[in-house]
Amino acid sequence: MRKINNINNNQEILTTADGVPLKASLNRALRRERNISLLLVTPLFVFVLIAFLFPIADMLFLSVDNKIVVEKLPRTVPLLADWDETGTVLPDEQIYKALVQDINAGTVDKTILRLGRRLNFEQGGMSSLFRRSVRKLKRLKEPESYKAATIRIHRKWGDLATWRLIKRLSGKFTPTYFYSAVDGGVDKAGHFVRNPENQRIYLKLFVRTILLSLLITLFTIILGYPISYLLATLPTKLSNLLMILVLLPFWTSLLVRTTSWITLLQREGVINDLLVWIGVVDNAHRLTMIHNQIGTIVAMTHILLPFMVLPLFSVMKTIPPNYMRAARSMGATQFRAFLRIYLPNTVPGIGAGCILVFILSIGYYITPSLVGGTSGTFISNLIAYHVQGSLNWGLGAALGTMLLMFVLALYVLYDKVVGLDNIKLG
Repeated sequence: MRKINNINNNQEILTTADGVPLKASLNRALRRERNISLLLVTPLFVFVLIAFLFPIADMLFLSVDNKIVVEKLPRTVPLLADWDETGTVLPDEQIYKALVQDINAGTVDKTILRLGRRLNFEQGGMSSLFRRSVRKLKRLKEPESYKAATIRIHRKWGDLATWRLIKRLSGKFTPTYFYSAVDGGVDKAGHFVRNPENQRIYLKLFVRTILLSLLITLFTIILGYPISYLLATLPTKLSNLLMILVLLPFWTSLLVRTTSWITLLQREGVINDLLVWIGVVDNAHRLTMIHNQIGTIVAMTHILLPFMVLPLFSVMKTIPPNYMRAARSMGATQFRAFLRIYLPNTVPGIGAGCILVFILSIGYYITPSLVGGTSGTFISNLIAYHVQGSLNWGLGAALGTMLLMFVLALYVLYDKVVGLDNIKLG
């Protein structure tokens, strides 16, 4: 490094050995390090974009997407715009003719039945209506009246409810999936109404999911706190050995762990046999602990317990032991010193563990489906059913979106009450 004098400003400028100003050389080096860091982070960013952000965006879109009606009925939908669905008069001849042309065109490319399946999610019988219409309309010659001929094929084409449904779903976007997700629908005027009490499923499942997840989180705290305290206070060699036992479930298949609880909790299982042997219950009154909420709570508490222990242990390990000794030396009892000194210092670990366990539990569906029966399933089980079973992707996406919004609201609430800055993993 050398110095050169600036004659005009009477200032000394530091330069490198090759005569480049030091400031420019430092900026170039910082820019190079920044570019290298970006290159290293790029694969992770691309992975998050493809595996996380794109699926979420697709889910949000599917929850309101309804373009299939416009695509499969391109002649009928524009004509229906002028039809008064609040009246008692069926659409005119021109609309029926457009419907026949659209169904025949959809029959050629074999896509019209997808429209029937979509409408069937809103009103039962629509899928069979389109299947029968496809078979009959293929043999339909040029009739004197398309309206009369179509109604003869299936009486539902003469039902105002059918045409009201088609017109109501003729937009490219629809809120009907969210109506169904909150146990509701629309009346003849298109207004939102709640389903009858015996047909309300989803909101009850949401409440059950939240309550059971809170119970699971509570039980993981009760079981995980003393385990973490023991691991943090034992000598390092023994603590590391016991930590292997905590991590052991991660090396065992989730399916194996879940089915093991079925073996333990069933009426003829190990736990019931033990209770009968020691005389707690008699053989005729064995406990029912599987395929209900008890099975879900027990199995998921066991599965999610390490997610509570690890953040608690990492935080407890950083608490100096002399804190408790100082409190005891000043006259505090062991319990009071723990309550006033040790417990507040572990709150960041409790917060991190609660967030991890609660968020993971409300999204679980494999374990509740295996051990939960009808009373211990979560809303995630119905989401999986609609995506994989009924193929009602819109309703599944709407339920998933509501679950996502609840999680985000939980984050905001936790930040307001506790503060995300107080969450620590070590």
